[in-house]
Amino acid sequence: MINTENISKQYGTLTAVDGWTMQVEKGGLYGVIGPDGAGKTTFFRLLTTMLLPSGGRAWVCGCDVVKDYRKVRQLIGYMPGKFSLYEDLSVEENLNFFASVFNCKVSDNIALVNDIYSQLVRFKDRRAGKLSGGMKQKLALCCAMIHRPEVLFLDEPTTGVDVVSRREFWEMLKKLAASGITILVSTPYMDEAEMCSRIALVSGGRFLTEDSPAGLVKKFDGKIFAVSADNMSSLSKDLKKYAHTKTSFSFGNEVHLRFDDGGSVAGLTEYLQNLSHNNISVSEITPSVEDCFMALTNA
Repeated sequence: MINTENISKQYGTLTAVDGWTMQVEKGGLYGVIGPDGAGKTTFFRLLTTMLLPSGGRAWVCGCDVVKDYRKVRQLIGYMPGKFSLYEDLSVEENLNFFASVFNCKVSDNIALVNDIYSQLVRFKDRRAGKLSGGMKQKLALCCAMIHRPEVLFLDEPTTGVDVVSRREFWEMLKKLAASGITILVSTPYMDEAEMCSRIALVSGGRFLTEDSPAGLVKKFDGKIFAVSADNMSSLSKDLKKYAHTKTSFSFGNEVHLRFDDGGSVAGLTEYLQNLSHNNISVSEITPSVEDCFMALTNA
């Protein structure tokens, strides 16, 4: 449903998207995962025909995004990162407007988004600008889906949304994907990668790798350890100075550490004890997607 071949976008000397190649199958929930500035939004704008690529090619539903841009626009739904509906129109008026753009009626496809709209219906007369952050995102998703698109593009849909709304939003996406709609979603939140059937990790305009979340973890190079002690601030600094530290990053109340070939748990424990650290804990853990990302960006 989505196919790109070395697609790129340059702004002068800045390369925002540097030769990305990927394929997304029908009904897939595919995540593009990376921090701000990774190129995610530029990539989505290329695929949704809002920008012309500097190089490479891309197809959506078999249509070239440059040559067949008019047809592509009829087949997709797009939800940008910034809330872009008409804030002075009510919930119901926004839905009716976007349905009319695609020559359909809200009643034609309301069943598709009924799980979402049922949470909005009590606010149908409220202006969109007066909705909460989570409700705004649900309305935006309804408007993007109201013409029953074949492919749905969601650019950081849960940024700034509370944890409960984020979880609800992803459950909705899973149901939509199960119904056969292909979804490409970007997010800076590594924990959301676990919700996707397949993910691409990107950083600084570079395409790092792609796989299923489980496949990515399986390919993780080496072992990773969770380290903690009484003084975490001091611990983090001392771990970076340890002679056999390969990578060291803070994760909540722990530091995730990889050794080089000369490192060992016993050697690290002795090193920390000599620095007067107390209640030292060093245990091997299963790497997360975030661990994989950090390893790739610091290879």
